[in-house]
Formats: sequence, structure tokens, C-alpha cells
Amino acid sequence: MAVPQVAVVDFGSGNLRSVAKALARSGLDPRVTNDPDEVRRADAVLLPGVGAFADAAASLAAKGLDEAVRFAIEDGRPYLGICLGLQLLFEESDEHGRSAGLGVLPGRVRRFPEQGPAGERLRVPHIGWNEVRFAGRHPVLASLPEADYFYFVHAYRALPGRDSDVVGRAEYGGAFAAAVARDNVLAVQFHPEKSQTAGKRFLDAWSVWMARCR
Repeated sequence: MAVPQVAVVDFGSGNLRSVAKALARSGLDPRVTNDPDEVRRADAVLLPGVGAFADAAASLAAKGLDEAVRFAIEDGRPYLGICLGLQLLFEESDEHGRSAGLGVLPGRVRRFPEQGPAGERLRVPHIGWNEVRFAGRHPVLASLPEADYFYFVHAYRALPGRDSDVVGRAEYGGAFAAAVARDNVLAVQFHPEKSQTAGKRFLDAWSVWMARCR
């Protein structure tokens, strides 16, 4: 059986090579691409991201990658979003002004407050290891521990419009959505490619699931 091909969408963000290497270690065939047709043909799509929401959304639209990603999702292909790739699924963000996202999931993206609920100062961006507690029925989560530590780097977090889309939560000045899912779409705010054993376990589980979806 051929190794499943994953289109790693290149919209000018960094961190593409480390993501591709992590996918290869999990038995997949990553293809870093900015070609919308290649995204449409791939067995699965991964949207990574380091950078600003508005710039990423504009770059995706300019290259026709936004429509290619929506096409793949609507066609039932497995989609994995990482960090900005989670945030871009939602309707809009207020990062550097109001910007429209892909609109795949209802909700907004907002900056972390700089003060916690007890008045404590929060460092923004949120950088470092944090516990994620999974709760949901997505098949990828079935073989994972209920809680594990992953690496985060982000100043903004998603506020999903539907609680049922949230399948993982972490705490930073209150609970926030660390993983969201619906049908063939799964996205995480943390970086599995930087999360050592826990990240490898997560990508292995996604690899097994996406192979079954073919």
C-alpha cells in the first residue's frame, strides 16, 4: 500500500521543515507545497503556522490556497491544523485588526488577557509546556492518554462558537481550547513537532487514523 501523502501547506510561514520531518517519522509522505492543485490531490492536508493571522489569511487567499483547503475539507480529506492552522479554521481574528478566517468552524480568535482571573499577571505570548486534557470522541484521541504535556507558543487563542467542537483544553489564565475537531477536521493549538514523545504519539495516532480514512 502506498504511503499516504500529506500536503503541508506553504503560505510563507516558518516551521514547515520540522513539521514535515515529524510527519515522516510517523510513517507519512509529507509534501510541502504552495500549489492549490497539489493540495486538492493530496490524501490529507496539514496547515501549520507561525506568525500573524491577518498575514496568513491574506497569503492563503492570494495563492488560492484558502479555496483548496476548503475543498479538501468539504471532500472529506483528513485535515490537521497546528497552532495558526487551528486559528485559521475560525470565522475571524482581531490580531492586527479584524481579519476573516476560513470559516470552517464558528468562533473567534482573541488575544490572551494580560491579567488572570485572580489578578495575576500573565505573560503574553504563552510559551512553554502545558498540560492538555482531552475530552471528545474523535478517533485520534482514542489511543492517547487523557492528559499529556505539549509545547505551546501563541499570544492568541480560539473562542469556539460550539462547545462540542472542543476536544482538548489547557489552562492559562483560565481554560482555553487546545484542540478542536469535527468529522475529518482536527486541529491543535500546541506544536506536536516540538513536543517530543507526546507529540510523536499524537502524530502517530493521526497517521493511523488518516490511513483508515483512505
